[in-house]
Amino acid sequence: MLIVLDKNCKIYVAGHHGLVGSAIWNNLKSRGYENLVGRSHKELDLTDQYAVKKFFDEEQPDAVVLAAAFVGGIMANSLYRADFMMMNMKIQCNVISEAYAHGVKKLLFLGSTCIYPKNAPQPMKEDCLLTSELEYTNEEYAIAKIAGLKMCESYNLQYGTNYIAVMPTNLYGPNDNFHLENSHVMPAMMRKVYLAKLIHDGDWTSIRADLTIRPVGANMKENGETVRYVIDGNSDESLILKVLAFYGIENNKVTLWGTGKPLREFLWSEDMADASVHVLLNVDFKDIIGIEKYSSVHYGVKADGVVDRNHSTGRGGAIPSLGEIRNCHINVGTGKELTIRELSELVVKAVDFKGEVIFDSNKPDGTMRKLIDVSKLHSLGWTHKVEIEDGVQKLFDWYKSSLKG
Repeated sequence: MLIVLDKNCKIYVAGHHGLVGSAIWNNLKSRGYENLVGRSHKELDLTDQYAVKKFFDEEQPDAVVLAAAFVGGIMANSLYRADFMMMNMKIQCNVISEAYAHGVKKLLFLGSTCIYPKNAPQPMKEDCLLTSELEYTNEEYAIAKIAGLKMCESYNLQYGTNYIAVMPTNLYGPNDNFHLENSHVMPAMMRKVYLAKLIHDGDWTSIRADLTIRPVGANMKENGETVRYVIDGNSDESLILKVLAFYGIENNKVTLWGTGKPLREFLWSEDMADASVHVLLNVDFKDIIGIEKYSSVHYGVKADGVVDRNHSTGRGGAIPSLGEIRNCHINVGTGKELTIRELSELVVKAVDFKGEVIFDSNKPDGTMRKLIDVSKLHSLGWTHKVEIEDGVQKLFDWYKSSLKG
């Protein structure tokens, strides 16, 4: 029996200001869910175990969407390897353990398709998890996310909870992260191309407006020492040009990392939100593993569909009669891909950039291909709506509007 979350349920969206969390928040609102709870990082540090417990004690949410994470692209993953592991593990452990301690009915955990092996067969099915080594450039983040999905899976098997993990492909959309030090490929590329165009146009008003909203920092080598520079809208023009050049942004010229050959799949964040909410409201753990009798074996379920944990027949470890249960997460994407070079061409078109885009093959490409199999998601009743050609233009339109304050 499906665990129903009615319109009065209190739903905590962790990371509700981020790319994914804000989109999920808005999607829930559009469906009539008004009793939503969110906290900014300043209000609640999810790496603080005691603060998270206090929050759950006070709010007592019925459901949780765990969309908060410490994220970034290849450069950030390389620079902050320990942080990517530790910060994400702390967030996940704190939120999932307190969700269980406070009897949360349903939990949705947001991961990433970087969990899959570097040389996984394409398109990647859920069952290829942990079959070979990970891509080195994002290994720590991937390990943390694998631990998160395994926490959900293991809590379900041991305690009869209803925690579901979804693994979205590369996301982009409103509220994306355009900060050059730790942003993902598409927003970083888009901002670089836009700033290179503004430099060529001599539009310093727009350049300063951009840097006022999103200051840029860079650790640069000078005379054998590392010097930290931060530029904003009030910085000297020569310093602005120096720091932007560090990121490959010059007059009518942009240099991007890698060869441009890697293939990537991209999903509009509002599509991801719709898929997430669809799963949260319409899918239970038993639906994913395809074993109807799981609910009667593992849950004590009342007539209204609510889990009665006090009468759960849950037991430690897996249930022998059901065999091995693993890879219960759900891939979320489009099942379509394009090269990074092709993506750059779409960005150039959206920005109306007439300059030069160069790929620096001395820099890492990352994983060469990352296409996921979305047949499980389709079987659960959801498919994407926004195609990449329209999405890139939509993202640039949003970015320009964000600069108006």
